[in-house]
This record gives sequence, C-alpha cells and structure tokens, in this order.
Amino acid sequence: MDGKLLARVGAIIFVAVAITATAIEMTRKEEEPPVQASRPSEDAPTDPLREAQRRCQLLGEAAARDPECLRTWAETRDRFLRVAPAPTSPQPDDGR
Repeated sequence: MDGKLLARVGAIIFVAVAITATAIEMTRKEEEPPVQASRPSEDAPTDPLREAQRRCQLLGEAAARDPECLRTWAETRDRFLRVAPAPTSPQPDDGR
C-alpha cells in the first residue's frame, strides 16, 4: 500500500468515528436528577448574626458606612477565627 493512501484511509476513518460520536452525543437525552426544593426548616432557630448579615448584604455599598454592619462583620470575623470577643470597658462617667 502506498503511504498517501494509508494516510487518507486513516483520516477518513478518524473523521467517520468523530462524526458518529458527535451524532450519538447530540441525540442522547440527559437524565436530570429530581430537584428537591431546599427550604429552611420552620423549626430551626434563626441565628441573629445571619439575619444581620443578610440585612447588610441587602444594603450593598451603604453597609460599609453602617455601624451595625461593621459590628456584624467584626462578630463574624471573630466567630470564624475563633477569637474571644474583646471585653468591653466601662464608659467613663463625666459626672453629669
């Protein structure tokens, strides 16, 4: 056999296999797994920190200036890093 003829036959076989595989893949129907609605349980206690985080998320860019959001983020950071919150020092009384 001639080398050119062998290369052409190989190329034709390769293209035929590629077209067949593409046709099979395009006609195959994907089986989608049943989707279960994931809803939070009504019995589960709500986490006030999570609620505050969601409120800050809804504020968007304004949350960076909101003191409550800044406190929420600090508490979240402390909880994530497992840092004990700093003790609050009593405010000095002006004597008024």
